[in-house]
Amino acid sequence: MIRPVDVVVVGAGIVGAACAYYAARAGLHVLVVDRGPVAGGTTGAGEGNLLASDKAPGPELELILHSLRLWQALGDELGADAFELDDKGGLVVASTPEGLRALRELATSQREHGVVAEEVAPAALPEHEPAIAAGLAGGVYYPQDMQLQPMLAAAHLIRAAVREHGAAFRTGTEVTGVIRTRDGRVSGVFTPAGVISCGAVVNAAGTWAGPVADLAGAPVPIEPRRGFILVTEPLPPTIQHKVYAAEYVANVASDSSDLQTSAVVESTRAGTVLIGASRERVGFDRTFSLPVLRRLAAQAVALFPVLADVHAIRAYRGFRPFSPDHLPVIGPDPRAPGLLHACGHEGAGIGLAPVTGELITAALTGARPPLDPAPFRPERFA
Repeated sequence: MIRPVDVVVVGAGIVGAACAYYAARAGLHVLVVDRGPVAGGTTGAGEGNLLASDKAPGPELELILHSLRLWQALGDELGADAFELDDKGGLVVASTPEGLRALRELATSQREHGVVAEEVAPAALPEHEPAIAAGLAGGVYYPQDMQLQPMLAAAHLIRAAVREHGAAFRTGTEVTGVIRTRDGRVSGVFTPAGVISCGAVVNAAGTWAGPVADLAGAPVPIEPRRGFILVTEPLPPTIQHKVYAAEYVANVASDSSDLQTSAVVESTRAGTVLIGASRERVGFDRTFSLPVLRRLAAQAVALFPVLADVHAIRAYRGFRPFSPDHLPVIGPDPRAPGLLHACGHEGAGIGLAPVTGELITAALTGARPPLDPAPFRPERFA
């Protein structure tokens, strides 16, 4: 039998890592378990975006604005260079006057809620991005948008939780069952390595959060939403910000299960360029789709013609944890006292990880939450 702990965090992606870090820092004895390695799922297939630009006013925008401040604080605490935190800003561009009008309306509403959004005239776009295509209708610059290396961020959060705050960590440890007492309270988990007794279980299993919730008899409707990313050969400094087409915002908010693509282009510190983004709900089908990759490449070249002669050196795909109302599931589940969910962030999990960790820790300790957790409560799907 493994030593009892206060909290078992299921999942070593960025959300689980943040939950473990904040809970351990609050004085709880935390054990993180994952059937695979750190960031072996959705986190390892992400671009590392921390975005306010793609969120309309509402609960998720409040989450990200608070979380961006937390990421900056984590950069100070853990060393921003350690996980390549970069406050590069984001540039959203419209190709048509109609698209620009919609982008202006979104930016106007965002400003009323604390987002910095600066309109960029067509003639001024090259001042932000010298290599950008001519003929665009205009854009909006979002200086609060940031980027990081998500695998490094998850690893550093777990390392800090273990080394500085006494947490424990076990890879290759799958949770195969959730133990509940006669009165229904969660009291531990089954694993191939043995039973782990605990006072609480945090379901931070990302796209696989649904099956984990089922083990506790408290289902949540999380589904996979597949996406592809192309990676170019290393280039000299070419693209300065995260740049994406205005259609991306609509794709993020869409409920469609059909394929949707929109140009998203940004450089990494290594000089490679990441090209996305696609969305489709096809279950856990891991098949590579050449037509999708060709469409992403064509959209990127339309936005940055300089990429036409650049080689793509690899492509990868992952599964975003899709929630039906596009809001994450965060907090205690009244159907299974002692079970807390931290899942359903879709493509925003990397950006929202710190605030999720804070909300989960507040629920575990009885502290005052940093913002109203009600919109994210698990029971809203009942």
